[in-house]
Amino acid sequence: MPGIRSRRVAALVAALSTMAVAGCALSSSGQPDDDPRTVVVVTHDSWAMDKKVIADFEKKSGYTVKVRPTADAGELTNKLVLTKDHPLGDVVYGIDNTFASRAVSSGVLLDNTPSDRPPGAASYDLTEESGAAQLTPVDYGDVCVNVDDAWFKKHGKLPPTTLDDLTEPAYRDLFVVPGATTSSPGLAFLLTTVAAKGEDGWQDYWRRLVANGVKIDASWTNAYEVDFTGGGGNGDRPIVLSYASSPPFTIPEGKTRPTTSALLDTCFRQVEYAGVLNGAHNTRGARAFIDFMLGAEFQEQLPDQMYVFPVDEAAMLPPVWAKYAKVASNPWSVPPEDITAHRAEWLRQWRDLTSR
Repeated sequence: MPGIRSRRVAALVAALSTMAVAGCALSSSGQPDDDPRTVVVVTHDSWAMDKKVIADFEKKSGYTVKVRPTADAGELTNKLVLTKDHPLGDVVYGIDNTFASRAVSSGVLLDNTPSDRPPGAASYDLTEESGAAQLTPVDYGDVCVNVDDAWFKKHGKLPPTTLDDLTEPAYRDLFVVPGATTSSPGLAFLLTTVAAKGEDGWQDYWRRLVANGVKIDASWTNAYEVDFTGGGGNGDRPIVLSYASSPPFTIPEGKTRPTTSALLDTCFRQVEYAGVLNGAHNTRGARAFIDFMLGAEFQEQLPDQMYVFPVDEAAMLPPVWAKYAKVASNPWSVPPEDITAHRAEWLRQWRDLTSR
C-alpha cells in the first residue's frame, strides 16, 4: 500500500495506463481470441491487477488471459450492446450498478452461478429484475465529495460538510466534478442528487451548483489529477468528486495522516460486476475467471490495484485502508429499475442544465 504522496500520484496514473502493457504481456502467446485456451476479459480502462495474480490463475486453470481495456464503465457497456452479435471477449468486468440494467435488458450476458461466493458478497447482488442472474458483484466503492483539508486550513476557511454547502457563496468556483454523460463517477453523483433532492428537486440543485461556479470535466482523471488542489498537480479547486478510498493516497512523505477527507454524507455506492458474454467463444473459461475473481488472492489485491473494496468481507485490507478509507454508513441510492426507466431522461436534463 503506498503511503507517500509521490507514490500515490504514480499509482493512480498507473491504474489508467500500465494494464495496456500488462495486457500485451498476457496475450503474447499469439493465441487467437477464439482459442479455447484463451480467456478474453473485456474491462474498463482503470483495470489493473498484479501480473503474478493473473499468472497464478493461468497456471492453475490452464487458460491464457487476454485483457482488453475499453474506456469508462458507461462506454464499456455501450460498446458491449453495440457489439452483442460479435462479442468483444468472453467475460466482462466493470459494469456497475448505474449501467447494469442496460447490459441485462440488451441481452449481452448469460446467466452464471459462481461455484463459491465469499462471505458478504450477496449483499451487493442486484435484484432479479435488474440482472442478479447475469452479473456477479466483485467490488464496490463509495463515490463521494472529497475536500483538500490542507488547502482549507492554509486559507483559514472551513470546508463544506453537506451537499447543500456546495451551493453556498463561500464555495464559489471551488468544486470540480466529472461529467455525468462521460464518467461513471459523474453519473453516480447525478444519481446522488436525484436521491437527495428527489425527481422534482435535483434540477434546481444543479442550477444552483452551476450558478456557484462548479467546473465539469470530461473524466475523473482530469477532475482529480489536474483540477483538484490535493491531486498532485497544480489544480485550483479544493473540492472534488472522487471516492471514499481516495484519502489514504494523500498521506505526505514522512506523515501518518491524509491531507484530504471524504464527506461520507455525500456518497453513492458504486458496485462493479463481472458477467459471461452471450456468444463468447470460451464460456467455460469465462466462468472460471469469475470464480477466480471472487477468491481471496484476487479480492485482497483490489484495494492496492484498483482502489476499490472487495465484496469478500473476510478479505484483509491494507492497514492504511482499514484506518483511513472509510465507507458511508448510509449511502444514497436509486432503485435499479428507476435508473433504467429514467437514465436517458435524467442525462438529457443534466446536459441541458450544465451546458447553459
